[in-house]
Amino acid sequence: MTDHLIKKAVASLQAGGVIAYPTEAVWGLGCDPENESAVRELLRLKQRPVEKGLILVAASIDQFKPYLSQVSAKQYRQLQVSWPGFQTWVVPAPEFVPFWLKGEHPSIALRVSAHPLVKALCQAFGRPIVSTSANHTGQPVALDEQQVKDYFENELAFILPGELGGAANPSSIIDIVTGQPIR
Repeated sequence: MTDHLIKKAVASLQAGGVIAYPTEAVWGLGCDPENESAVRELLRLKQRPVEKGLILVAASIDQFKPYLSQVSAKQYRQLQVSWPGFQTWVVPAPEFVPFWLKGEHPSIALRVSAHPLVKALCQAFGRPIVSTSANHTGQPVALDEQQVKDYFENELAFILPGELGGAANPSSIIDIVTGQPIR
């Protein structure tokens, strides 16, 4: 059953749709980060300014290889030790990273998830996806599928059913260059 649902979620991503899915702590919205119109639709749904930037989530550090060209060997080891897990790192963005992902920042936020559904989704999609909380900016985050439906009614391409991973708060975000926490 889950494989069938993952395939439907991947088909929605490939078609340029915005999907919802459970993560470690909250429900997330996602789309194909390489599809500008999909990202802009996600931002419209969330009512989030493009300038803020977005997080990408992946199944493995290997899926982030193109995004990690600006990190040192020491920083790469930090990533390896913390992933998969509940840690988002802000890393210097390579030149190819578009404005619609990094916003006004010279960096990009990345996380390798330990959540089985998120990992399966990213593995089946073959690359990272955008991952942001399922809510309108400034509103409480969705903690169950019904709250996702209440926020977004019929505006999503697909909702991947599942359970949250049991974390109490969204992932922490740390700048890998400065070591400073952002969230």
